[in-house]
Amino acid sequence: MKVATNPYGLVAQASLRALADAGLSPAEVDGLASTSLGTLAPIEVGEYLGLRPRWIDSTAVGGASWEVMIAHAADAITAGHADVVLVTYGSTAKSDLRRGLRTANLNWGSRGPLQWEAPYGHTLIAKYAMAARRHMHEFGTTIEQLAEVAVSARANAKDNLEAAYRDPITVDEVLSGRMIADPFTKLHCCLRSDGGAAAVLVSAERARDLPGRPVHVLGTGESVSHVSTSQWGDLTSGPAAVSGRLAFERAGVRPEDIDVCEIYDAFTYMLLMTLEDLGFCKKGEGGPFVADGRLRLGGALPTNTDGGGLSACHPGQRGLFLVVEAVRQLRGEAGPRQVPDAKLACVSGTGGWFCSSGTLILGAEAP
Repeated sequence: MKVATNPYGLVAQASLRALADAGLSPAEVDGLASTSLGTLAPIEVGEYLGLRPRWIDSTAVGGASWEVMIAHAADAITAGHADVVLVTYGSTAKSDLRRGLRTANLNWGSRGPLQWEAPYGHTLIAKYAMAARRHMHEFGTTIEQLAEVAVSARANAKDNLEAAYRDPITVDEVLSGRMIADPFTKLHCCLRSDGGAAAVLVSAERARDLPGRPVHVLGTGESVSHVSTSQWGDLTSGPAAVSGRLAFERAGVRPEDIDVCEIYDAFTYMLLMTLEDLGFCKKGEGGPFVADGRLRLGGALPTNTDGGGLSACHPGQRGLFLVVEAVRQLRGEAGPRQVPDAKLACVSGTGGWFCSSGTLILGAEAP
């Protein structure tokens, strides 16, 4: 198949492959969820794909949008509002940057509450860096512990042929890199890539008649916190503390039951803090928790098994790619990076600067 040169082409490739994998045709899609494309998504996406859905969602809360929309889609199917929901995304973020397009760089604008912060040049990366410094100050988290998040991600990417970077790195190499926003050097930050992803949701009853092995949505949670950094009550905690609790409660499982995690990692601190908020360790203990290789394949909690946004891909918004990797793991289709006997996965997306969170508990078996 010819490589697409625009995000709509990537959406089409991912969507057709996901539908074929599910044993369904585009004509059977009556629900569509997509965002971050054009000005009227998912209307434009539906038109491009030739769909006329009776249920749509375009929730836009940053990188957590996909987890939130999947939760909404599951509810819609349960309520009978749709039978087959396609969730899809595409981005040419890296190619746009190479072409020098002004739209290649994320700009949150300066309207609304942001007008009080934008004039001071407080960038997205700087907001995460400031939060990381607060965690280091308050709990003694070290820069070496944060660097281990990047090292673990690269170790997991080693056997992922689709990962952008697969060569191993060391903590010292992370620390000696070019400074981006103190304390983040380059390898503390996610990469830029192109990419497309899609997922298809149907009822458990419908899935029994389809050829593919289904993965079940067991529990969901969503939450928002703030848009202005000045209104962020605690720089060491975010909305995943709410979305995670809800998802685990609704799934009837606990963090210690989880076999594999796929967690948004735009920056090393994002993953560390989210692990704490989700309850995998106590608040302030994220540094020691990740320091012993626990996140690596073969570790106690394999996390971002494809290499994550730090090493595999990060095409604008990565939330849907977390779901794709979790599904591969629960189906036993991850090849050399497969987590043995994976039955439960925790997927958690983050939007903005810890402004929003969507968490899913997925299972290889029906509840």
